[in-house]
Amino acid sequence: MTQAELGALIGDYGLIIIAPLAVLEGPVLSVISGYLARLSLIGLPQVFGLLVLADLIGDVALYVLGRQGRIGVAVRWFGALGVTRKRVAWFIRAFRAKGGRILVLGKLTHSAGFAVLLAAGLVRMPFARFLALNFLATLPKVAVFVMIGWLFGEVSDRVGNWLFGVSAAVILGLAAITALIFIKRRAAK
Repeated sequence: MTQAELGALIGDYGLIIIAPLAVLEGPVLSVISGYLARLSLIGLPQVFGLLVLADLIGDVALYVLGRQGRIGVAVRWFGALGVTRKRVAWFIRAFRAKGGRILVLGKLTHSAGFAVLLAAGLVRMPFARFLALNFLATLPKVAVFVMIGWLFGEVSDRVGNWLFGVSAAVILGLAAITALIFIKRRAAK
């Protein structure tokens, strides 16, 4: 396949291919899409709108998943990890009092977003407020990643690896801390 044929294929079907993938992994697709827009293979306004919509769809799915959960189940699950009822209750109160701030900060930090989006549903944050705040946080997040792709797209594979590495390091760090707390609690019993 020649470069011209590949360009035509992306131009014809790019948004259709990008949409479902962006729901699953928005930041990496945003960087790649920014670069494709710079090459004029896809339209920048169209791909930006699509990326925002895909990000919101993924976030709403996590919110709904959290909303379907029950606080009692979450307390037991966290208890198995060594997190006390008191700390879970504190987090729930904090989220209810400052849920908007926590949501926006969690949304802007790629790794923490998953847990915060689930928590928003779990504490029953009103859906309209969730959606409005999430939308406002999504706009600059997508814009930054698209801009990175536009400016530094030829190195997008390295950016994707960097994002994956940072996310993996944060997740592994949280898992290690959770394991240490669990081991410490078990030893104390």
